[in-house]
Amino acid sequence: MSTQQYNGSELVVQALKELKVKYIFGYPGGSVLDLYDALFQQDDIEHILVRHEQAATHMADGYARATGEVGVVLATSGPGATNCITGIATAYMDSIPMVVLSGQVPTGLIGDDAFQETDIVGCSRPIVKHSFNCRSAKDIPTILAKAFYIARTGRPGPVVVELPKDMLNPTLKFPFHFPATTELRTYNPNTKGHSKQIRKAVTAILEAKKLVIYSGGGIVISNTSEQLTHLVESLNAPITNTLMGLGGISGVHPNFIGMLGMHGSLEANKAMANADVILALGARFDDRVTNNVKKFCPNATIVHVDVDPTSISKTIKAHIPVVGCLATVLEQLQTAIDNSPLNIDRSAQEDWWRQIISWREQKCLSYSTDGDKIKPQAVIEAIYKATNGDAYISSDVGQHQMFAAQYYPFKHPRQWINSGGLGTMGFGLPAAMGVKLAFPNKESICVTGDGSIQMNIQELSTCLQYNLAVKVVSLNNRSLGMVRQWQDMMYSGRHSSSYMESLPDFVKLVESYGHVGIRVDHIDDLQPAIDKAMAINDRLVFLDICVDEKEHVYPMQIKLGAIDEMWLRKGVKA
Repeated sequence: MSTQQYNGSELVVQALKELKVKYIFGYPGGSVLDLYDALFQQDDIEHILVRHEQAATHMADGYARATGEVGVVLATSGPGATNCITGIATAYMDSIPMVVLSGQVPTGLIGDDAFQETDIVGCSRPIVKHSFNCRSAKDIPTILAKAFYIARTGRPGPVVVELPKDMLNPTLKFPFHFPATTELRTYNPNTKGHSKQIRKAVTAILEAKKLVIYSGGGIVISNTSEQLTHLVESLNAPITNTLMGLGGISGVHPNFIGMLGMHGSLEANKAMANADVILALGARFDDRVTNNVKKFCPNATIVHVDVDPTSISKTIKAHIPVVGCLATVLEQLQTAIDNSPLNIDRSAQEDWWRQIISWREQKCLSYSTDGDKIKPQAVIEAIYKATNGDAYISSDVGQHQMFAAQYYPFKHPRQWINSGGLGTMGFGLPAAMGVKLAFPNKESICVTGDGSIQMNIQELSTCLQYNLAVKVVSLNNRSLGMVRQWQDMMYSGRHSSSYMESLPDFVKLVESYGHVGIRVDHIDDLQPAIDKAMAINDRLVFLDICVDEKEHVYPMQIKLGAIDEMWLRKGVKA
């Protein structure tokens, strides 16, 4: 217990220091000005002034995804808080640790429709892991300790902390007490898998003739990439990743058979459909993977491991459920496999690999290079070549996101930063900025489209203020590409509100913000332009690349079909 006295705002700052917070992403307003004054009077925590609160949440999100630390957001009451909602939902869907500090009107005015009053706890309740209403300033350190603990443990997620203005009153002083440990009676995430379920899982895995390991974002979140890779190699099993799981095992690993799902590889979806045992690790069987749940992998025994018991059997029944932290469960599984008297049927496994290789040899990601138009796939391949596959890639949502996932083999976990669950346009640029703050000496690239980039383009101003030299690569097809693709395939080419009939001159716009803009119209100029951009390390560079607007993302699952019922290209089914 410190003998020094602090006001509520200073208690917030001291608690954040105890929690090792380096950055806060926010935008000031009346209800939190006392807290901003407290931040001004210290040097340990840097506040990043965004131009819109949604961008603050996405910056905090990108920072959290890249580092594994809790992202911290500060917003004022009312519109400041509600502007955070999309970013909170984005983090919630993808299990990203975040704490949002929201201002509120004084407690005596709550419920009176006071100026800039909004019930942010009520508004955000369906899309947070937990919320706190601060009603006593002396409780602020304990509340923040609990908020961070909840945000980062178990299945991570966003936590909202509401701070009424009178809780931050600079004239009222309190002692600072930060709890040595944090325990919540009603919150105890399970870490260790049940031994009986582990034995069942190992028996199924070792007796399998056609095993597939299906790993999701949980592998990345739990920092278990090395354990996963060891398991894959010890079993010599094929492994597929979800969109959120890319990088959980190296994209150039020989056992990796590509991403699965709506735009997954032929070999991944075929392997899943024909498997007799599926080991699902930190994945939630979402609809972009399963397609028609009634047709999903009917002959497979499903072993599902997840720290969140509500995710197991939520959409697809797990025959062998294992609840626990992946770090612990993978250790349990590996130990049990190493000590098991059962042996893998290597002959059956060789037959299985021959079948998978035959699917792989169909080269489902091949694309036409006829003509002089730039193919979006070629852009991603050029980025990979220029960065040797070592860049952090953030994306917005749409065709460019899928092209990036398909054509940039992610070699490391936390290298792929994208909004998978909510599918949030406007996510890419601020997320890339959060990554650049975390790793200023690493290449942080935002792959975006002419629609998505305009949703938070004002953050180019923030980039200049903090010298965030990210690279922005816009696959400019003059349209909302994925919307247009669906309209081509399902609405007889009726392009209702999917073409951008007016676009800014992105080069001039970027230059007006003080950055470097490069436009690329011809395929011969593509690689030189990307190489030039990558050679500029002290400025933000925006590459406006005009790509073939008629290009579709393939493969693509056929709506309401089985996981392996797919279009391989226009007019060609698997």
